[in-house]
Amino acid sequence: MYGYEQTTSGAGPGYQGGPYQQQTPQPGMGQGMGGPDLGAGMTPEMNLGGYGQQPQQPLYPEPSPPSLSDAVRAFTTGGLPVEDFQSIFITSKVYCPRGERPGFLALHNTPQPVIPMFSSLKELRRYAGKESKYFTVTGAEVLDLLPTGYGFAMDMEGEHRMVFDAKAVEQMVDFTMRRMYG
Repeated sequence: MYGYEQTTSGAGPGYQGGPYQQQTPQPGMGQGMGGPDLGAGMTPEMNLGGYGQQPQQPLYPEPSPPSLSDAVRAFTTGGLPVEDFQSIFITSKVYCPRGERPGFLALHNTPQPVIPMFSSLKELRRYAGKESKYFTVTGAEVLDLLPTGYGFAMDMEGEHRMVFDAKAVEQMVDFTMRRMYG
């Protein structure tokens, strides 16, 4: 029995083990049933990990949300409603080319000024080249930081490019505010 003893100390009747004595492992507690040491009363489903243990992986991982590139493609082909696109956009990472000074680069050779933005680094590189400088923000930050009166063009050199004029941007801001604040 590996040197474990059950003894009664002077702590009173029925008290097994003292502060300096080890107890015999009981079935259902620790490794008594031949399984991993989960602790008293724990089941494998309850194992949340701990020191030296890895948390158990779920049998079916949560599906990842669609990428912004996928959302742009689906939206431009009519396979994604406006509200769903906006929900994906506000939580996605957006790639923006940058100049020497902080802030968005604007294109003024359009009917309304627009900011070029990209759904992936690949799309940005297609537009601005491999060595271009850029920064990333979320779609929600874009809507917060975009100057009044400006729209944005998404994936300008891509197969599924799209342009949101200043009015569309205002509608996206309204949608985001309703979603965030009710």
